[in-house]
Amino acid sequence: MYVQELQPVADSLGLSALVAALPLVVVLILLGGVRLKAHLAGLAGLLAASLVAWLAYGMPVGQTLSSAAQGAVFGLFPILWIVVNALWVYRMTVRTRHFDILRRSFGRLSDDPRIQALVVAFCFGALLEALAGFGAPVAICSVMLVALGFDPVRAAVVALVANTAPVAFGAMATPVVTLAQVTGLPLDSVASLVGRQTPLLALVVPLVLVGLVDGRRGLRDTWVPALVCGVAFAAVQFAASNYVSAQLADIGAALAGAAALVAVPHARVPAAESVRASVLTGVRSEELDEQDPPREVVRAYAPYALIVTIFSIAQIPAVKDWLARATRTYDWPFLDVVDPNGKPVGGNVFTWPIVSTGGTLVLLAGLCTAVVLGVPARVAVGEWLATVRELRFAILTVTSVLALAYVMNLSGQAATIGHFVAAAGSGLAFLSPVLGWFGVAVSGSDTSSNALFGALQVSAARESGLSPELLAAANSSGGVLGKMISPQNLTIACAAVGLAGREGDLLRKVLPWSLGLLLVMCLIVVGQSSPVLSWMLP
Repeated sequence: MYVQELQPVADSLGLSALVAALPLVVVLILLGGVRLKAHLAGLAGLLAASLVAWLAYGMPVGQTLSSAAQGAVFGLFPILWIVVNALWVYRMTVRTRHFDILRRSFGRLSDDPRIQALVVAFCFGALLEALAGFGAPVAICSVMLVALGFDPVRAAVVALVANTAPVAFGAMATPVVTLAQVTGLPLDSVASLVGRQTPLLALVVPLVLVGLVDGRRGLRDTWVPALVCGVAFAAVQFAASNYVSAQLADIGAALAGAAALVAVPHARVPAAESVRASVLTGVRSEELDEQDPPREVVRAYAPYALIVTIFSIAQIPAVKDWLARATRTYDWPFLDVVDPNGKPVGGNVFTWPIVSTGGTLVLLAGLCTAVVLGVPARVAVGEWLATVRELRFAILTVTSVLALAYVMNLSGQAATIGHFVAAAGSGLAFLSPVLGWFGVAVSGSDTSSNALFGALQVSAARESGLSPELLAAANSSGGVLGKMISPQNLTIACAAVGLAGREGDLLRKVLPWSLGLLLVMCLIVVGQSSPVLSWMLP
């Protein structure tokens, strides 16, 4: 049996916290300073965490390796199981050209570039975030906006800023699923609180986007459709994350936002030529003028309808219970850890939700998608294998970061840092989103930030008397605002629109929005931790 210690170094909490933070420092320096690739930085951090656990905390080598193995296995299933299958569905739509049909369908909703920015970058970007994540929305939406005639810099900035509100529930809610697992909190509780924070960003971001596209004139002319779009998006994201399924939050919100834009008469008013001339400085792609048969448009929307339908059916109590029967629970081998109070930690047991997990449901939706889109079995299998190959470095990154997180959590390193950080007291509520923001800004992933800092936030919350669920959610909600300034996302945006080497220009344009929206999120969390906004919590 291994008993966690909070002050293993010279019986000092401060020195112990300093040593416990070394793995995080290694990762952050290698990523942000040395600019090492994420999977290599993750492996280096894992090695540092293992050495600290063994040498400073006295965790047996066998249990340290077992902790890392459990984290890696969780990274593969269910986290990457969700991501691979979701991206597979997207790849099949690209292979059959139905993605292009869907893109043209969105592009025909309005000829006003300000409305087009909302449809493409905000609504369609959220749909891509829901299914693919990992930089795909920024890359694809930037290219689409350039095809519509947007200046490359403006297209990249709009796509980066738009990729905020949906991130916490991206890739079929992978960030919140990870957050729930590493903190030991119920997924429903975490998703519910995130769903009471990020929708508030959705009210603001559409207004920011029309301002970025056309300045004050854009706000003056299109604030009504922008606000309607944001309200619809926020309402559905809140409702889905709290009462239906976290995995459906972004899909439902994206479709609701687009539908709301279509329903607003103001959004369909042709833009003045002066507006188009000042905003659209590039060449519009002729491909957008192709006409698609109504039957093919329906098939283009079918994959998303299938996912919504399958996840909705899976939430019916009788079906949910039936799917849960396949779940298996195991005592994880070579692991016997108790906390400082002598109570066994949750990591001693591993739960394997074989059928009820989101990845399996997406796989089922993918099989149905292959049938609806007419994808031969050989091609569908080939696309799945190609997806795995495309994500090979992401797979290594996620597994190494989660292995690092599990070693830190089970050895007691995260608890030590949490007790030390708890000295911030009530100020912790303000700093909590900042920590998540910093994690995503460096790693480029809300999932990685939640894995690194989720347990730390919960430990600090419990020591300071704040809600663990609130600070865990704040880590993810603050993190979404760091994505627009992460080096990975900036590089993806520049590469997509032909601005290689101009990442610094984009950073200077999006940094003020990232910091401004982060301040808003910090104030929201502070309010929710006090009587001012505590009524917002479940």
